[in-house]
Parts: sequence; structure tokens; C-alpha cells
Amino acid sequence: MSLKLLRVSCSRRLTPKAARSSALLWTCRFSLSGSQTASNFHPTTPRYCSSASTSLSASKMAAPFSAAAAHADYKLPSFTQKVVDVMRKHFPEELAERSWDNVGLLLGNLETGGSETKSASPVVLVTNDLTYAVAKEAIAKKASVIVAYHPIIFSGLKSITSKDAQQATLILLASHGIAVYSPHTALDTAPNGINAWLADAATGSAKGTRAAARLTANPPEGFTGAGAGLVVTFDEPQTAGHIASSLAAATGHKHLTVATPDRSATWRERPVKSVAVCAGSGWDVIKDTGADVFVTGEVSHHSALKAVQDGILLFTLFHSNSERGFLRERLVPLLQGELTALEAGAKVYMSEVDRDPFEIITV
Repeated sequence: MSLKLLRVSCSRRLTPKAARSSALLWTCRFSLSGSQTASNFHPTTPRYCSSASTSLSASKMAAPFSAAAAHADYKLPSFTQKVVDVMRKHFPEELAERSWDNVGLLLGNLETGGSETKSASPVVLVTNDLTYAVAKEAIAKKASVIVAYHPIIFSGLKSITSKDAQQATLILLASHGIAVYSPHTALDTAPNGINAWLADAATGSAKGTRAAARLTANPPEGFTGAGAGLVVTFDEPQTAGHIASSLAAATGHKHLTVATPDRSATWRERPVKSVAVCAGSGWDVIKDTGADVFVTGEVSHHSALKAVQDGILLFTLFHSNSERGFLRERLVPLLQGELTALEAGAKVYMSEVDRDPFEIITV
């Protein structure tokens, strides 16, 4: 049989038996154009085929475009996955306050298949806030991953354009193949996280017992006692002046903001049996702890008024200044040690342009 063109016209119908079982059959009529020499070909004879067999043929034809085939063409670079794994090992995402927070890998990068593939450079940039300036710094340092404490994507985005700094930053990072991981409150609640550093900053060499201000429900195995904020009860009473000096030394800032029940200079001599700390905006976490001194990044005007009227001495450091020291002093060395063991030539840098938007000036 020699064929120039085969035309197939199909219609669906239910046979009497199939109608009872709702089995759908296809009625197909075949016709030939050009020379038709097959003696056994009858263009008007119905041919029946089940929808299952039709689907099988269609799936074979569409195989190169299936989801599985597409997925095989892209994957997360191995170095990016190593960074994510190390962060999750020490600061599990299960510790985060997911009811309102957004943690984890927020922007991925690709390592596509093929001989043209270049592996992502094993460089990580750590920052408190991911600004456009930090993104440009990451590009200059040839970073392939940014670990940003605060999530750059906090609520849903319906589009990503250059209309504002946040979206422009995401476009810039994506165009350079840089992934972004954010731990945020997983770092806050981990026993070895930001609030442990802030408690050390507030207490200095003074010894005492520690407990979370608000325990995390059902923490993962190995993280018993995790929670938001920390309350330190001193073995021996300290002075408010000792806490102020310790905070200044740990943060590298000569000026602190303080709200005191007594504005006279004698507040420095005030005895302190306990101090509650919570990095960032921590008032809601520590307000009911009953500690003598509160340390956080920022509070509202009315929260500060309540503190002093309740006889509590309150230190604020500015939001990110209460967090950045942990990243520089503890997270960068931790990542460097872990990643060096996993990837030859791995480098971890602390951002040099990241800073709190506020500063105290003398006029």
C-alpha cells in the first residue's frame, strides 16, 4: 500500500454496554488521499479504540515535554544545597514562627544539564538585610548564595518588576544566578542562635541560669528548650551600669538608648537580678517575663512608657544592631567551618555594606 496522506476523523460515542459502565470509546474513520492500493482498506469501516490506548499513544508523543523530562533539565546547584543543609542542621526551619514568618530558600538558582554547565562558585555572603547594595556586593564577591537573616520576600508577590528596590533586587540576583536563604525566627529561637549571643552581650562575664522567654511547641529532636527570647537570672546581682558597658563593648557602639524609671545618674548603680533579651522588635516576647532589665532592638513609644511605669529599665540598640553581631561573630565562622569540610575552596563573607538605617549623630 502506498500512501500520500492519511486522514483520521474521530468522534466519541457510547456503546449500549459501555453506556452502563460509562466507558468512553472512540469511533475513527480513516480515509486516504492520493493513490490507495490497499485492497483491504475500507474508508467507511468504523475502527474502535479505547481511550486508554489513545492516551498511551499521546503520552509517548508528549514524553519529551512531560513534567519529569522538564525537571531533569534543571536542578539546584550542589553548593547551594550544601548551604541550605548546613543552615537547617543548626537552625531547623521547624523552629521558625511560621504563622507569620517566611523562612527557608526564598530564591533558588539553577544548574542546568549539558556540557555548557558551570558549577556555582562556592561563595556565601551573609547579611542582616538584603538591599540592592548588598546584592551588588554579592555579585562583586562572586557569591552564588546569600544568607540573609531578614526575608526579602515576606508577603506574596503578584509580579516582579523594577518598580521598587525589593523587586529590582530579586531581578538582579536571579539574573546573576544567586540564591537567597533566610533563617529569621529559626535563628531567634535556636538555643545557640541570636538571642544566646545577645544574652552574652548583655551579661558579659556574669554567670547565671538561662531559660527561653517563650518556649517553642514541639521542637525537633535535639532542640529541647528552644524558644523566643531569653531570661538570664544572675547567680549574683549585677548593676545596670555593668549591663550597659557589656552591651556597648559587644556591639561596638558608644551610644545606647535607655528608658529608666529614674532619670538621675544613680540608675547605673541599680541592682539587677535578672535581664530579659530579645533581638529585633522583642517587646511582645519579653514584656511579661518580670525581669528587672529588658534588652531589645526597638520598642514603640507606648511600650517604653509602660516599661518605666512598671519600674523596668529598658535598653534598645536599634533593630538590626541587636542582630548583626551574631551573624558576624558566630554564623560566619560556623558556615565557614562546615562548608570547608564539604566543598574545597568554600568562602563565607560578612557583608561590608549592610547596616542599620538609623544612626546617632552629634549636631
